[in-house]
Formats: sequence, C-alpha cells, structure tokens
Amino acid sequence: MKKASPMPSDAEARAATSPAMAMPPGEPLRLERIEVLLFRAPADPPVQTSFGVMHERPALLIRAIGDDGASGWGEVWCNFPSGGAEHRARLARAYLPALACGRHWSQPQACFDEVSRRLEVLALQCGEPGPLAQIVAGLDIAIWDLLARRRGVPLCKLLAPELQRPGPVAVYASGLNPTDPQRLAAQRQAEGYRAFKLKVGFGAARDDANLAAVRAAIGPQALLMVDANQAWSLDQAVAAGHRMAGHELAWLEEPIRADAPLAHWSRLAQDQPLRLAGGENLAGLDRFEDFAAADGVSVIQPDVGKWGGLSACLQVARLAQRHGKCFCPHWLGAGIGLAASLHLKAAVGGSGMVEVDANPNPLRELLAQPPFVLEAGAVRLDDTAGLGVEPDLRAARRFLVNLS
Repeated sequence: MKKASPMPSDAEARAATSPAMAMPPGEPLRLERIEVLLFRAPADPPVQTSFGVMHERPALLIRAIGDDGASGWGEVWCNFPSGGAEHRARLARAYLPALACGRHWSQPQACFDEVSRRLEVLALQCGEPGPLAQIVAGLDIAIWDLLARRRGVPLCKLLAPELQRPGPVAVYASGLNPTDPQRLAAQRQAEGYRAFKLKVGFGAARDDANLAAVRAAIGPQALLMVDANQAWSLDQAVAAGHRMAGHELAWLEEPIRADAPLAHWSRLAQDQPLRLAGGENLAGLDRFEDFAAADGVSVIQPDVGKWGGLSACLQVARLAQRHGKCFCPHWLGAGIGLAASLHLKAAVGGSGMVEVDANPNPLRELLAQPPFVLEAGAVRLDDTAGLGVEPDLRAARRFLVNLS
C-alpha cells in the first residue's frame, strides 16, 4: 500500500505559523441582555463513542445583545450527559446576564477573565467547573461575533488584524461510528472530504476490521486518523498504536485519559509509532502550556465551546505554534461552534485542520445559514461580517426546548 500523505511535521508546523495576533483595540462594549436558546434533534444514527452513545443532538446557543442593538451568537458544548444541555442552559440564564450585562468591557478577553473569576468559587462549591466554563466559552464566542459584526469584518480578521484574506481552511470528516464506517466515509469523500477520523476503542478485532474497511474505501492517499476517546490504559494504548500503525494513520487521539500524567503521554509517544493528539478535555492555559511544551502530544485540539471560547483558545493556538505543535480545533456540535472553529483556524494559519462531524445533524445546518462550501477538503471563508452565518430560528423551531 502506498503511504497516505502525512500531517505536516512539527518543524513544518513551526515554519508555517502566522504573524503574532493582536487583540482588538479597546472598544467600549456594554451588553444589554443575553438570550439562551436550547435545541434538541434526534441522532439518526446515534453517535457511538467508547464511553457512551448519543441518541440526541443538543445545541445550546448564546445570543449577546449590546446596548446599541448589535448582537452576536455563540455556542456551548453540551453533548454529555443526557439532560446536561438543559442544566447548562439554566446555568447560563441564571449567571451570565447578572455577571456580564450592564457593564462596559474594553475587549472580549476582559469579559472572559472577569466572568470566569466571578464563577470560580461557585465552581468549587458545586463541583461543576466544566459546565460553568462552558457557558462562559459560549458567551465569549458571542461577544467576538458581536464586535466583528459591528465593525463589518469577518471574525477571523478581528482575531488577526494582519490577515489580508483568509486562505482555505482544511477540514476533516470526524465521528465515523464503528458500525459500517466505510459507508459514511465513502459518502463524505464523494462530497469533497480528503481526511477522515474513525472512532476506536471497541475491541481490537472490531477496530482493526473497521480500519481496514475505511482505508479500503477512501484509498491510500486520503488522510486517516483514529479517536479512542480515552478508552485505554497506558499499556493498552502502546499495544494499540503498534497494532494500528500499518494503516498509515496521521494521528492517534486521546488513547489514554486526558488527566493522565504528562510522563504517561511522553512514554506513549516514545513506545509506539503514531503521533498523539489531544486537548478537547483540557482546561486552563497552564494545562495547555504543559501539554504543548511536553514531547508527548504533537496535535493540540482545544474546543472553543468547552473551555476558553475564542479569547483563550487563541492563546492556546499561540502556545501550540510556539512549541512547534499542530493546531487542530476540536468541534462536534452544531453550526455556530463550527463556524467559530473555522474562523479561529483561519486567523491562526499554519498546519492543521478543523473537525467537522460526518454524521447527519439538522442543527448544524439550520442553526448556521448559509452552510459552508467544501472544495477539495477545505472551506474558504468570505467577507461576511462576524461568523458569517445566522441561525434559522423559524426552521429550527420544531427542535426548540421549552426551558420555562
């Protein structure tokens, strides 16, 4: 078998970095109100992971509205557990307006930092740092979108003012389930995808059979990655890396727990041949700094709706590039978060790709119109202000959840 084209090397990633990105200059922003909208659509087929199955596709949107009438959209990660989206929606309604509205903010980072700080004790008291960080991340995205719309520029240009015109943003089809994954991979390849990621962690025999089937379906030139969703122990991950190496994989994602000691990640990188990826389940710049600086993980994957929003994930991108790592934003939700991930990657530049869920999800399209156009495995953003998309609330009304 001819080898697939690998992901760019760490040295290539370092050489491809874009110029230093600046935060936008001070621009007074006063939020008048915040709206929280939750949607649920059936997952057909269900999304299977090594730790659980998604039978529904939730989407939690945050709309930030300024005192001048300008508004922007953000999205909160809310896939697990079942019912967790409703809980996050109620947290957002209870805390975000009280903490973010009625004050003047000089820039999105200031709001992100202050609201995060004000929620720190509550996060300790209730033992829920994740959900609270996620609603702040969604608000941060909405504020960036608001400011970019107000200025009449694409959000990626607000993130990186030196950007003349965003280049094509490479994407990959993710979330290939362990049941007949080759069929979905072939469908997405026919639509223009050139890179694919398969879910593994379902037993060696099933994983190996699926890898062989997907590789046969997409051919030797396509990029193929695997995601174990933290399924294995260190020794199991070492064995899996050796077992799967013959399929010419671009990376092995989250083979062990995200909170495993960095020494375990480093040993895993040394003791098996595949490049390692992770980051969707990390939180805090210190943790990302440790991961980026260590020799274990080559591909850094923060999720803008899970922690950090655009303000902090922009800093994670800088960390990744400073240490010569590949930067690939993670996303497996609806369309607003996907658009934010595309703009983040466009602003950052360099090597890497943005994750696009290969599974059907009506909320991906309904909540972000117009849909992106894929050409030869990449998306080119246009000059539309902000995220460049709008939720079609009328069409999505049948999926709206009543939170009263």
